[in-house]
Amino acid sequence: MHKRNLTDLTNLSKTEVKKFIDSFDVVLTDCDGVLWLDNQVYEGTPQVLNYLRDLGKKIFYVTNNSTKNRNDFLRKAEKLGFVSKKEEIMSTAYLTANYLKERNFNKKVYVIGSKGITSELDEVNIKYLPIGPDVMKYDLLEYIDNFKLEPDVGAVIVGFDEHISYIKMLKAASYLKDPDCLFIATNTDERFPVSNSSAVKPGSGAIVKCIEIGAHRKPLVIGKPETYIAQAVEKICKIEPQRTLMIGDRCNTDILLGTRCGYQTLLVLSGVTKIEEVQKWKESSKKEENDLVPDFYLNSLGDLLPLIN
Repeated sequence: MHKRNLTDLTNLSKTEVKKFIDSFDVVLTDCDGVLWLDNQVYEGTPQVLNYLRDLGKKIFYVTNNSTKNRNDFLRKAEKLGFVSKKEEIMSTAYLTANYLKERNFNKKVYVIGSKGITSELDEVNIKYLPIGPDVMKYDLLEYIDNFKLEPDVGAVIVGFDEHISYIKMLKAASYLKDPDCLFIATNTDERFPVSNSSAVKPGSGAIVKCIEIGAHRKPLVIGKPETYIAQAVEKICKIEPQRTLMIGDRCNTDILLGTRCGYQTLLVLSGVTKIEEVQKWKESSKKEENDLVPDFYLNSLGDLLPLIN
């Protein structure tokens, strides 16, 4: 088993930092909480990633965020100062549509989510039912008495949906009564990082869990820490696991993906996971907690900048 030392990169000498940078050829980086928060870029992060690119490293943006399509992410990354290409962006909206395309899926999809998902379905010519608010216009019992399933729905996709409602849960569970109907979750993140420290923003995982319980079924999860993202990257770029670096702010998705794939891992403390949690997992006797421990950590990815200049 790979031993993770939880090394603070800022405690290393410049020679040791250079050795660390020389040890990987491919970088997979999360976005929200690592590179930016909402529309605010973290200081120094574009310069660090662009520097690694200039050294010849392959860069991939691997995000569980399903609310944007790849073009949206590309525009945002470029606006915030990151050099990027569309084929480098591995978002769960894109990967979900890609998964259905690979299966030659030819039915309709019921989507609990946003235009990020449906616009990627449009790209691969997959039909879907309308998204957005689904308001019950009359009594629940009357609604159920008159409820009918739309024909030819062969998949339910669940991502982040700010309009989640009981009616949407009812519809999803009803379609999923058919064992041949695919159940796909873009990701299971419990919470999103937020700039307002007083607020808790439940993530897609909270919505997925509701559907899971109501449908009595487990979904196929596309996003981290599941390895479909890694498989998609490997179709574009040959990866040697030990020479690949996974950067993230959340240990139970980003770092766990790296552990499962045999990558080196770097945690930044600018997002979800706190160092106190990681130190506790490092001392744990449970393998599932040890697997959440990264090889390296920084307060922010931008903290690497003075070490490489």
